[in-house]
Amino acid sequence: MKAICTNRKARHDYFILETMEAGIVLRGTEVKALREGRGNLRDSYASIEHEEIFLYNSHISHYSKGNRFNHEPTRTRKLLMHAREIKRLTGKLQEKGLTLIPLRLYFNDAGKVKVELGLARGKKSYDKRHAIAKKDAEREMRREIKDKGWKH
Repeated sequence: MKAICTNRKARHDYFILETMEAGIVLRGTEVKALREGRGNLRDSYASIEHEEIFLYNSHISHYSKGNRFNHEPTRTRKLLMHAREIKRLTGKLQEKGLTLIPLRLYFNDAGKVKVELGLARGKKSYDKRHAIAKKDAEREMRREIKDKGWKH
């Protein structure tokens, strides 16, 4: 699978409880722009409305060789999932504090664009500080082991 773009901020700002895959409805120039790697998921989210799921605030830049029929970069895009999956997600989203966040956009083995969605709960600022401190400690340990020449 070839990753187009990832939402690195999502893993920093949210606890990801569950992940799932969804298809996405795109126009021709959007697919071509994604093949050029012109996607961005920062500040985007998914929402369920009338038993359909939509992706908001995702940005796909204009296709470089496009003309006046190029797409709108931040339009709302419909996601494709089975009805039973959407109903299950609707039930889970009723819980307080849960939201759907796109984690990455990628091409699957068949060449179709897919979105990996995460069912997420927001982190508090002290959770973020704890995660950063833990990551720094692990990095420092790896550096010390490397400097000492220890084999693991």
